[in-house]
Amino acid sequence: MKARLFGHLDLTALLDSATSPELLRSIALHGEQVARDDRAICSLIGLPQYAAGRSREADVAPPAGLAASVLAGWHEHGVDLTARLGGSYALVIVDTVRRSAFLAVDRFAIETLCYFTDGRTLTFADRADCVPGHDQQLDPQAIFDYLYFHMIPAPRTIFRQVQRLPAAHALLVDERGVREIRHWPLHFDEQRRHSFEAARDSFRNLIRDSVAEQLAGQKRVGAFLSGGTDSSTVAGMLCQITGTAAPVYSIGFDAEGYDEMEYARIAARHFGCEHHEYYVTPSDLLASIPAVAQHYDQPFGNSSALPAYYCAQLAKADGCSRMLAGDGGDELFGGNSRYAMQRLFEFYHSVPQAIRQMIEPMCTDGSPLRRIPGLKQATGYVRHSRVALPARLQSFNLLMQLGPAQVLSADFLSGVDVHEPARHMQATWDECQARSLINRMLAYDWRYTLADSDLPKVRGAVQMADIAVAYPLLSDRLTDFSMTLPADWKLRRFKLRWFFKEALRGFLPDEILSKKKKGFGLPFGVWTTRNPVLLELARDSLDTLATRRIVRRDFVDRLLASYLPEHPGYYGEMVWILTMLEQWLRRHAQR
Repeated sequence: MKARLFGHLDLTALLDSATSPELLRSIALHGEQVARDDRAICSLIGLPQYAAGRSREADVAPPAGLAASVLAGWHEHGVDLTARLGGSYALVIVDTVRRSAFLAVDRFAIETLCYFTDGRTLTFADRADCVPGHDQQLDPQAIFDYLYFHMIPAPRTIFRQVQRLPAAHALLVDERGVREIRHWPLHFDEQRRHSFEAARDSFRNLIRDSVAEQLAGQKRVGAFLSGGTDSSTVAGMLCQITGTAAPVYSIGFDAEGYDEMEYARIAARHFGCEHHEYYVTPSDLLASIPAVAQHYDQPFGNSSALPAYYCAQLAKADGCSRMLAGDGGDELFGGNSRYAMQRLFEFYHSVPQAIRQMIEPMCTDGSPLRRIPGLKQATGYVRHSRVALPARLQSFNLLMQLGPAQVLSADFLSGVDVHEPARHMQATWDECQARSLINRMLAYDWRYTLADSDLPKVRGAVQMADIAVAYPLLSDRLTDFSMTLPADWKLRRFKLRWFFKEALRGFLPDEILSKKKKGFGLPFGVWTTRNPVLLELARDSLDTLATRRIVRRDFVDRLLASYLPEHPGYYGEMVWILTMLEQWLRRHAQR
């Protein structure tokens, strides 16, 4: 996969007080749009929007000369330029008058930008594996982070010397050095009160406008349709706006507990969509696991990437130039089940401390109460409630439940810090100062669930299928709107995304509003236990990881011989992330 934006800078020459005009002419930046004048050069990718005035309401669809407009905005506003940028973007500006380089990505890192600098040079690309100039050494800590999170959170990448800009961040390089800047603060307006009717109407109009913006200049636009509230909303709006049976694409699995096709059919019938279905099979996995794993610029373990790829491939073959994805609704409006669960755990802290001090000694590992059905669950509630957020969100982390020392080789563990993920999570949690628990969890998920997992999943899948993607529910205006809603409109007692569902009642089918979301979950573990060829692919991958001295040989044997057959849905996830890691490492070795 080639980079869409990349470049190389001689920082020594750029920061020299006697910078010459010839330097600007020698700088080569590559991107989808490039503009230069006698002072600077700008390169960008994505679907950005630029408001030249003070009001963000001036945002419009990107004009043909957007890079030139952004460059003019840089001359006027400097680093404050990002306050006037919206949409999805990654950009680089090199200014020989200010003697500086400026790199930035959008609020959710829909577009990405990675970089390497040694103080003398600065190189960058939208893919970590395309950044030139570094020594290509892999970072063991990044591998551990991958096994912990099933992806590698920014700013770390799989390469020791390459960093990825986190969502809503910029990098400024000038005579003061190299520093990252958060350009979009996480400010929730928790005091504003809305009229429900007015908020509902604004919400529907914002969704409609966001979907409509993505149709400009496109001959045929389709949508992912899982049958959940988010994808159904986008699909329904697409049909309303176009006034036609808009094309929508769904993935199914012939495995009990994994298939949601019937809900997708309900939504398609309700809105009159042109519905296309594809059922992924074990044979598809055998054919595509190496290709999907090796497409990503670093190890990536979100198992929904493969079905998303088949969905995008179906749309491409059907003539679509762009797909609309429903990502973001859960994370903006409070739709993930863990939000209600964490509220339940937080209730424990309202119990008087004297009572808690009496209860907690009876909930330890050796307590006889833990052997009594019913009481075991009660003691478990106390034990988990005592763990502070955000660490509690990883209480059931698969790697930590198994034990790093039982999974990973001693040599590998000696080179990593097993506590680094916890510090990363705490720093992310501390970035948001909202008073309400739900808003803090949402902001946390904007980093881990959206920017580092779900959006890379979709981005990689559609790039493999050679089709574009947009996320109407993550538009700036919808995001800003969500940050002004009362906290109890997102999580009302234990009811998830209360406002979202009530505002769309009458638009969405009742069956969709009442269902539990699953999305494109992959029955990999179940299929692996039933398909000898798929099992052999996994075994070969894990055996090689053991020879690389990353995982323990005895753990691989237990995982495949005992754990996986006994609990395929649970331990299949560990087999999957290890398989995808090895498949990516093979591609890196070939490069």
